Amino acid sequence: MRVLILSDGKAGHVNQSIAFAKLKNLEFDIIEVKNNLKLLTYILDLFHISINLFSLHVSKSNYKAIVSTGSATYYANKYLAKKLGVKSIALMLPRGFRYSDFDYIFGQSHDNPPKEKNIIEIPINFSFTTPKGYLQKSEKQSLGIILGGDNKVFKMQEDTIKKHLDNIFETYPDHLKYITTSRRTPKEVEKLLEDYAFDYKLIYSQEPTINPIGDFLKICEVLFISIDSTSMLSEAKANSEASLHIIDLVAKETDTKYHKIAKNILTLEGKFDYMPYLQKVTL
Repeated sequence: MRVLILSDGKAGHVNQSIAFAKLKNLEFDIIEVKNNLKLLTYILDLFHISINLFSLHVSKSNYKAIVSTGSATYYANKYLAKKLGVKSIALMLPRGFRYSDFDYIFGQSHDNPPKEKNIIEIPINFSFTTPKGYLQKSEKQSLGIILGGDNKVFKMQEDTIKKHLDNIFETYPDHLKYITTSRRTPKEVEKLLEDYAFDYKLIYSQEPTINPIGDFLKICEVLFISIDSTSMLSEAKANSEASLHIIDLVAKETDTKYHKIAKNILTLEGKFDYMPYLQKVTL
């Protein structure tokens, strides 16, 4: 079976849709929705007006569903599903849109989704990771460190990361130590990493085309991930049996969705199993 994925151009969103398709063993095509009219989509949806606002032309009629993640895609998702007579699936709670038009909505627990027949509450995001072969399993145990960076809630400070790294090197003296940064990692933190003897180090700003996270998840027995990286926390819990530790950061607010996601993930034991949730979707 094949589904059509609508992308808003954000990797963190479209990767969830791809993960859903792969976990469900579905073939898929992807088209991008360039939405500069988000406010209008909310208004049209409110008044039950369904039009081809983004000039989407889908010639195939063998799709079983339209799948998308992110508010920029939801109006187009509804329109195409109705036009093609197929299921409409949203992978994050589509706030601001009428929920009743979707056949299935996966609402993450931290969003406190309402109890509706078409809403499936799930504790983490969808994730499907494939190792790239940058690292191989060693006879020695290994640990991976995944650093995000600044966002609207957290500030990644050099002294905070130094304290965590010092503790890691002291606590795990015999482990191989791998680290990767992200596009949001501050320059001063990247500079700090030069002071430590990592067995593998990937600085995103220097090599943005390389992503070793899949390899970390496959071979590491221990993982440390900064709390701002909610997608990475979900990815680790869904794709690894490793012992997971969260690197806390200085926060401008408390009890945010980031804190809730981190708390939820730490309550889950072992590798997360999506199947009980996926089985609720019939195509």
